[in-house]
Amino acid sequence: MSRPAAPRPIRVLVVEDDPVAADAHALYVGRVPGFTVAGIAHSLGDASHFLKRTPVDLLLLDLFLPDGHGLQLLRSLRTAGHTADVIAVTSARDLTVVREGVSLGVVQYVLKPFTFATLRDRLARYAEFRSVAGEASGQEEVDRAFAALRAPQPAALPKGLSPATLRAITDALRSAGDAGLSSGTAAEAVGISRITARRYLEHLVAAGRAARTPRYGQIGRPELRYHWQSRP
Repeated sequence: MSRPAAPRPIRVLVVEDDPVAADAHALYVGRVPGFTVAGIAHSLGDASHFLKRTPVDLLLLDLFLPDGHGLQLLRSLRTAGHTADVIAVTSARDLTVVREGVSLGVVQYVLKPFTFATLRDRLARYAEFRSVAGEASGQEEVDRAFAALRAPQPAALPKGLSPATLRAITDALRSAGDAGLSSGTAAEAVGISRITARRYLEHLVAAGRAARTPRYGQIGRPELRYHWQSRP
């Protein structure tokens, strides 16, 4: 009895002008099951030439390229009848550009800088969206298909904590590196009270983004040091 053929990997063209970033993005894509890197292009011209000879399913597209804007490439592709989907990888935060990108087939945006975990999540969601086939039984099934592309909403912060201060504490903790921070040094860095800083640091510990360790050697209670926990 023959086994069913394995699904074909999703072919990805990485379009990024920075060679180091392009190689990193290609490496990330290659680490996600079900995806394969079809090629790397460093400009609009390179991407256009590549797509004329090699079919792809998905573009991982930087919007700022040396010979033009990434959306310019998308317009020409759509005019030529190319239907490949697009995940925009960019530092652009202009929502007008975001809306135009959606109209041209951008299914996800990933803001630079990003981690492998972030891109892996977006690719997994795209693969789930792409795998949906057949006829929907109703509105709920259609909504579920589109929901696969949406990133989960961030969890609400505990009462009294603000996103802006959390970002400031997070930035200070990440900048501290292996040395970490005490609640006192974090408070000084951000300009808040020590007790408030500790609330934010403990929130990061509870969320799995920070670890706390006691530091001995001084009279009295050991000082707690907080260290940023990078996700894979």
